[in-house]
Amino acid sequence: MPTRFSEILRQSCETTWTRAIEHRFVRELGTDEVADDVMARYLVQDHRFLDSFLVLLGAAIASSDRFESRLTLGRFTGMVSGEENTYFLRAFDALGVDADARMRTPDTKATAGFKAIMREAAATRSYAATLAVLNVAEGLYLDWAQRAPRPLPQSFVHAEWITLHDNPMFADFVAFLQAELDRVGPDEAAGAADFFRRTVDLELAFFDAAYARSDR
Repeated sequence: MPTRFSEILRQSCETTWTRAIEHRFVRELGTDEVADDVMARYLVQDHRFLDSFLVLLGAAIASSDRFESRLTLGRFTGMVSGEENTYFLRAFDALGVDADARMRTPDTKATAGFKAIMREAAATRSYAATLAVLNVAEGLYLDWAQRAPRPLPQSFVHAEWITLHDNPMFADFVAFLQAELDRVGPDEAAGAADFFRRTVDLELAFFDAAYARSDR
């Protein structure tokens, strides 16, 4: 039986977590088979909640009780604002998705849910609540990215989305998030578990949404 709080939360959602990391989108991404319209739909929606994600990271920085933790969170915020955002813009160019098309595209239910839960966790001013959401948002992505087959896909749109979530810095950051949740989460166990579970459900729904129109 797991003894770490972060692992207990993951085990409580294991069925949904596994369905997400073994999703069709993840499998096709690793073999360079994701259709352009699916990838574009997925990335437009993922980029759509970047603003709320930065709000969540800012709340984690503000509510953290340790200077060293704030530094780690701050460095990651810089990467998301720089390297990851630049990837999105390059990918949109490659996929022929201009700014007007992105603006016209409505939020999916899963995207709206992600935006809401990130801002909800931020509004609690609870470090444990922000960590619960971050542990899913980042930990689940590390989990599927580490399983991607090698060599990586030829398309940079596919390959770089994998390497953004499977590299030493990102792995270290996920380990940091897990250790922080293990440290502060047990004092707010019920609230952290609720945020964790709802975020795992949203991750699976988000992958499903990328295929919502292409499979009709």
